Amino acid sequence: MTFELLGVVCATTDFPVFGIKVGDVGTVVEVYDDGEYEVEFCSEKGETLAVFAMSEKQLRPAHTLKQAA
Repeated sequence: MTFELLGVVCATTDFPVFGIKVGDVGTVVEVYDDGEYEVEFCSEKGETLAVFAMSEKQLRPAHTLKQAA
């Protein structure tokens, strides 16, 4: 699966050195030719927690639930 620039993704692997856990939500801020993605993770206040390169296997799309009208 490929991810688009500014796509919203979730980590599928823990990254303790960055304080990122499985399921944490981030934004793709760069797409590299080698298939890796630079992903930014932010706090609920919008403060950057970490920015680092991740492989496609370490990510999954983040889906939002829509409420029925």
